[in-house]
Amino acid sequence: MISIYIPLMNHSVKTASITLFFISTLFSDNIEKDLQTQFILAEPGDTITIPEGVHQIRGTLSIEGKENLVIRGFDMDKSILSFSGQTDGAQGLSITNCKNIVLEKFTVQDSKGDAIKAQYVDGIVFRSIKTEWTGGPKETNGAYGLYPVQCTNVLIEFSVAIGASDAGIYVGQSNDIIVRHSTAYHNVAGIEIENSFDAIVYANHTYENTGGILVFDLPDLVQKKGGNIRVYHNIVRNNNLDNFAPPGNIVGKVLPGTGVMVLASNDVHIYENTIQNNKSIGTGIVSYFITEEAFTDSLYNPFTSDIHIYNNVYSREAGLPTLDYEIGQLMAIKYGRNTPDIIYDGMQDPDVAEGLCIQNNFRADFTNLDIEHNFEKWYSPFLSNFSEDMSNHNCGIPHLSTLK
Repeated sequence: MISIYIPLMNHSVKTASITLFFISTLFSDNIEKDLQTQFILAEPGDTITIPEGVHQIRGTLSIEGKENLVIRGFDMDKSILSFSGQTDGAQGLSITNCKNIVLEKFTVQDSKGDAIKAQYVDGIVFRSIKTEWTGGPKETNGAYGLYPVQCTNVLIEFSVAIGASDAGIYVGQSNDIIVRHSTAYHNVAGIEIENSFDAIVYANHTYENTGGILVFDLPDLVQKKGGNIRVYHNIVRNNNLDNFAPPGNIVGKVLPGTGVMVLASNDVHIYENTIQNNKSIGTGIVSYFITEEAFTDSLYNPFTSDIHIYNNVYSREAGLPTLDYEIGQLMAIKYGRNTPDIIYDGMQDPDVAEGLCIQNNFRADFTNLDIEHNFEKWYSPFLSNFSEDMSNHNCGIPHLSTLK
């Protein structure tokens, strides 16, 4: 009897499993179709609810041409859109040509490409949103987690970004931006502001990325130059993750162990941050020339200018910078286990008087690489004495603390 009973049980269990699989698949298909239908039929003022549970989504969910729409889950850990089996499209959620869109309290996981992309949106809110690639940091992960590009009036708050192969939180070619009270880890870049105007980045926590916070201006983009960027009250620590960006990506040049980096940007204030245990660079101020990439964009300005670094707290345990990159090897040869906190490439814009201002930082060491003169020959850096004198960069401008 036992020999007959066990096969019957196995058959019953197998049948039940198959039945549950089909029910689960049917339910997931229904969820996907239901959400996409609601997105298509939505009227101004509608709220679309993402139910609790892990919902398998096979294709990109799209919202186009809508106004005054709220998409809300129950909690970022309760309402989860999983794209692990995605067969159609690249993004998880794509939002284009919209106005006043609010995303709240849900997660997008394991999309083939970008998790949530918003483009040409005036008024986009990401509130308590999580984006994640659950297999850990990998080159094959999607590039961006939260990804508003060519948008205006962007608010990202109380959100989490994990595992992006470019930037966890990326705002590009946009205006009027706030990124606050958010967390980014296990990305190549935790938070990146690129070719954008009027951005405030504060009260965030970036850790265990390759680079914590990046402010970049790059060539060959529609919006040529950003500015008026404020980065303050952030905790930027332990950003020492190996760079896992796909080959050819500019972010692949970010040195593992970078806290904050400003590249070819203008009018950036970095203040009252805690920048801690980033093993290669606490804060880097560099021109586009340091990438050693050619550019043909005649309207592009490759220099940094009007950069202010003040009232930050730096700390770093003694240790070697990343040695897989030439700049890391150079820093190790020059400074051993005590790499300076603030590193400047020395490329001053000849047409702009305001260059780099450094004041009142706690425990901050400095070096000026002066790459225009110190890197003429392959051996030049090893013979050069970089300037460690910050007095040339004390601009005398009274920077008032915002702390109460």
